[in-house]
Amino acid sequence: MSGHSKFANIKHKKEKNDAAKGKIFTIIGREIAVAVKEGGPDPSNNFKLATVIAKAKANNMPNDTIERGIKKAAGDGSGANYESITYEGYGPGGTAIIVRTLTDNKNRTAADVRAAFTKGGGNIGTPGCVSFMFDEKGQIIIDKEECDMDPDDLMMEVLDAGAEDFKEEEDSYEVITDPAAFQEVEEALKAKGIPMAEAEVTMIPQNYVTLTDEGVIGQLNRILDMLDASDDVQNVYHNWNEE
Repeated sequence: MSGHSKFANIKHKKEKNDAAKGKIFTIIGREIAVAVKEGGPDPSNNFKLATVIAKAKANNMPNDTIERGIKKAAGDGSGANYESITYEGYGPGGTAIIVRTLTDNKNRTAADVRAAFTKGGGNIGTPGCVSFMFDEKGQIIIDKEECDMDPDDLMMEVLDAGAEDFKEEEDSYEVITDPAAFQEVEEALKAKGIPMAEAEVTMIPQNYVTLTDEGVIGQLNRILDMLDASDDVQNVYHNWNEE
């Protein structure tokens, strides 16, 4: 992964997502609702909710919108019951793809995901067929342009906060944590005033696949674009090195 800039990928994704910020907020709103129903409205006692709140703030969701979503989910109103379903499969060029969804209509979601894989030259596999190629980790990205700390000082702050690893990339710093320590590290960096461009528990590939054939790249992008267009899709993880 040497020289691989994940922040460049994130900026690319955010440029696409900025045009669909309403969808991002809808997605996060669903995650808040599910997290509250599963573990209650107090993020200090609900790790999943705390993680979603960190993601919401990283995507610039207003605090009042977050609070409103928590209160709504904590009420007894009749809302949609969302089910979490994960799909795994292979894209063109031997790429591995994990798709996490939240849906109130399993048939609709399955059809959307299957269509994306099929039209992009991929195929859906059985549960676990590619997830073993990924590690679940807390990941915090710090934009170098927004952080004026000395890299060595920043590394010490990060490791003292409980992070597993600290890497310097071309345009960013990457902080890796155990999922269980993610909230503690994120709060510690926030308390120090360290700006975070991205903060979430994610699936990180153990190895990346580099594609050179433009046709194959086009097919994979079709899968990713179609998945991105589905309101039921929460997260898509893949091992394509998008350099």
